[in-house]
Amino acid sequence: MLGMMFTDKECKELDYLLRKEMDEMLLDMADRRLDRPVKEAISKRYRIIFRMYARIAPPRELSRYALGLKSQH
Repeated sequence: MLGMMFTDKECKELDYLLRKEMDEMLLDMADRRLDRPVKEAISKRYRIIFRMYARIAPPRELSRYALGLKSQH
């Protein structure tokens, strides 16, 4: 386990980066042109990014991206 300390500004930037990355992955998961193995790889990565986001996100925001976990199967 690795511990890190961030300033408020850095936390906001990390929050922004993680949300944007998850948004992009959700768009990719909806793309019918991508093959199943590619979507599975994106899904695995989404779960990792989501867990990172869950550590800093308020519950209301977190629920928005938790829905993405359900729609990936």
